[in-house]
Amino acid sequence: MMKKLALSAALALTMGISAVANAHPTNAGYATTSNDTVWKTSYGECWQHSYWTEEDKTVECGAEPVAAAPAPAPAPAPAPKMVTKMIDAQESHIIYFDFDSSKVNDVSAIVNYVGSLAKLNSIELKGYTDSIGTNAYNDALSKRRVEAVDAALVKAGIETSKVVSYSFGEANPVKVCTDTGASRKACLRENRRVEVSISGQKQIKVQQ
Repeated sequence: MMKKLALSAALALTMGISAVANAHPTNAGYATTSNDTVWKTSYGECWQHSYWTEEDKTVECGAEPVAAAPAPAPAPAPAPKMVTKMIDAQESHIIYFDFDSSKVNDVSAIVNYVGSLAKLNSIELKGYTDSIGTNAYNDALSKRRVEAVDAALVKAGIETSKVVSYSFGEANPVKVCTDTGASRKACLRENRRVEVSISGQKQIKVQQ
């Protein structure tokens, strides 16, 4: 008789637990009280139903806590905005000549610089000679020299209207020599020149 009572009590308890569990699916697989608290043994272990599976395992009953999702990476900073700007640009060159010559050897450096400009404003040529010879001869020679440079630049594709020429003969020497003969001619080479001044504008990229 006592065995029957014990069995009935156990059956009633099991049915009560099942009913509570069915009413509270939050902890599916575990026996719970009416307020959805998981029943535990005297050892602190959660009381599992016979249909419990690993998927029913909760953090309270030994499951590893789910790691929090990592914070989203900050949005990349917007790329700096670049704008085109025009700036004034100037450069000077000197073309040297042999004694009593107006032959131009090379104007590529001038042409290359002009090609780097977004806009060419002007090219100013100033021709000079050394002090050997008469003033009239040297005036004419300095003129031939600037004309020769002008022609070389135009041949390279530079607009004629942008070139302004001046000739000054033996004025404004940059070198004074006391030598004589061939040595004097060599010493005065720096005076046999055409000074080239280029004015224009360059296009550059700047951060706004």
